[in-house]
Amino acid sequence: MASQTIESQDLTVGDLFKDFYSVPSYQREYVWEDEQVQQLLEDVHNEYTSESEGSEYFLGSIVVCPGPDNVFELIDGQQRMTTSYILLCAIRDHLQRVAPKAAPGTLKTVIAASAVGADGEDVFRYRVSLQYEDSCNVLETIAGEGADVDAIDAKTRSVQNILNAYRTIRGFLQEKFESDAAGVKRFYAFFTMRVKLIRVKTASIAHALRVFETINDRGVGLDSMDLLKNLMFMNASTSAFDKLKVKWKELVDTLYQAGEKPLRFLRYYIFADHGVERLREEEIYEWFVKNEKVCGYRSKPLEFVDRLIGAATAYVNFLDGSGPDGTTNRFLTNISYMSGAARQHLILLLAGRHLKGDAFEALCRHVENLFFAYVITRENTREFERLFAQWASEIRTVKNLDGLEIFIAKRIGPEKEKLATRFVLAFRELEESKLQKYRMRYVLARLTQGVNERAWGSTGAHIDLGTYINKKIEVEHILPQTPSAAVLKTFDKADELHDYIHCLGNLTLVEKSINCSIGNGTFKEKKKAYAQSALLLTKSLAEKVSIGKETAVDKVTRGLLSFDDWKSQDIDRRQEMLTQLALRTWDMPAPKAAKA
Repeated sequence: MASQTIESQDLTVGDLFKDFYSVPSYQREYVWEDEQVQQLLEDVHNEYTSESEGSEYFLGSIVVCPGPDNVFELIDGQQRMTTSYILLCAIRDHLQRVAPKAAPGTLKTVIAASAVGADGEDVFRYRVSLQYEDSCNVLETIAGEGADVDAIDAKTRSVQNILNAYRTIRGFLQEKFESDAAGVKRFYAFFTMRVKLIRVKTASIAHALRVFETINDRGVGLDSMDLLKNLMFMNASTSAFDKLKVKWKELVDTLYQAGEKPLRFLRYYIFADHGVERLREEEIYEWFVKNEKVCGYRSKPLEFVDRLIGAATAYVNFLDGSGPDGTTNRFLTNISYMSGAARQHLILLLAGRHLKGDAFEALCRHVENLFFAYVITRENTREFERLFAQWASEIRTVKNLDGLEIFIAKRIGPEKEKLATRFVLAFRELEESKLQKYRMRYVLARLTQGVNERAWGSTGAHIDLGTYINKKIEVEHILPQTPSAAVLKTFDKADELHDYIHCLGNLTLVEKSINCSIGNGTFKEKKKAYAQSALLLTKSLAEKVSIGKETAVDKVTRGLLSFDDWKSQDIDRRQEMLTQLALRTWDMPAPKAAKA
C-alpha cells in the first residue's frame, strides 16, 4: 500500500508549537511591516473580546516537510509563524515586567524545549529558527530570556522588520493590558487554544513547493517574485540550492537597495526581452509558468537567474543615470531629473542594453526627448507604455548606429510628429501650476544648458545638467513674486499679475550669488545683475550677447531676445521664444501648420 504523501491537520497554536520548525536558507527574509503585524494583533484581539461563545480565529495554512532531527522545514507560512512566535516571546517578556511570577509554565515550552537528538542526548532548541543569513540570529536572541532588544544591531532588512514586529507587539500588549497580568494570561490562553491553522505536511521539499503553489491558486494576488523563486527551487536539484540562494539574494538586493519594485522590474523585463506587449503584474507568475521553454528556469535555473541579475543591474544603473556597465550617461542623468516615479522608458533601455558606444548614446538621447514630450503633453502613460513594449522587439534586433537610425525614423520620428502641435501648445501655456516643481526645474535647466552647449561645445561642465540643478543655481521670477510698489506701478496688467508671475516666460535660472543682490526690484534694476550671469539664456535678458563675428556664441545668441522693459507683452514674447527654443532643445519637429 502506498504511503501517504500529504497530511493535513487542524491545529491550535498551542499544538503547533509542540513541534520544531526551521525556515530554510533559500526562503525569503521576514518582510512583514507594522501594518501587517498590527492587523494580525487587532484581528485576534477583536475575536478574543467578542461576546460569541466559543469564538475562534483562523490564522490560515502553512506547508511543511520533514527535515533532519525531526524539525519541520517551513515552506509556506513563514510570516505568520514568525509573527506568532514573536508574540509568544513578547507575552513572556511583558509578564516578566508586570508580574515576574505570573507567567504560565507552558509559556516557556512553546518558545523552547529539549528534544532527543540522533545520539540519544537531549538537545535544546527554539521552536522556530531562521536559517537564512539575513536573520543574523535575531529571532534566537529575542527568544532567549532577558535579551536587550534595543542593543541589537539592525544590520539587514529582515532584522529590522523582526525587531519592529517585536516592539509593535510589546506596545500592543501595553496598550491593551497595561499591568493586568491576569488579562494577558487570558489572552495567551485564547491565542494558544482558540487560534487555529491548517498544517499541510508533505514528503519532500519539491512536493511541498507544489502544494504551496496549488494552495496559493497559482500566484493570483501574491508576490510573483517569491512564487517565481519557489518555482525554480521546485525544479532545481538539491545540490544547486546554495548557489541558487546566493544568486537570488543578489537579484533581490540589487533591486531593494535601489528602492525599486521587483514586480515592476519583472514586468518590464518580460516586455523588453520576450516580445510581450500587454501583461498585468498579477499575471507575471502565470506567464513564467507557461513560458518555461523560452526562459529556461527549469532546465537551467542558474543561467536564468544570471540573466535576471544582468537585466536588474542594467535597470538600476539606468535609474542612477548610468549605462548598463555603470558608466555615467548624460541623457540618462537628465531623465533621472525629470522622470519622478515614472519608469516606462526603462522598457526601451532594457531592450537596447546590448548596444554599444554611439548607438546606445543615441538611443538614450532619443528616449529622453520622446519621454519628455509625453510628459509635457500629458500623454496617457498606458498608451506609451504599450508602444514601448511593441517597439522593444525591434530594438533588440538593432546592431549598430545605422540600424538605430532606421528604427528612429520608423518609430520615434512619426510619434514626435503626432505630438508636435500639443508640445508647442503646452509650452505656450506652461506655468508653474501645470508642472511639478522638479520638472519645471528640469525644463529651465535643459533650456539653459542647451544654449550654453551650442555656444561653447559639447564638452566640459556646461553639458552636465547638474551644473544647472544644484543649490548654487536658483529659479528667478523676473517679475517678482512679491512685487514692490515700483514694480506694480510699471506693470501694465495688474489684474493678471499673478498669472504672469508664474508663467514660463517670467522664469529664468540665475546664480545664487547674483540672485541675492537682486531682491524684488524693477526690471531695470535687475538687468545689471542678469548681465553678470554665465548662463547665456539669462545674460541675454539684459543685453545682446555677441562674441566675435559668426562665432558659435554669436550664432546661438542671435535668436535670443533682450528687453528694455518687462511688461505683459515682453513676457508673452519671451514665452514664445522659449517655446521655439524647446523645439530645438528636445529635437521636436515644428507643427505642420507652422511649417506651412
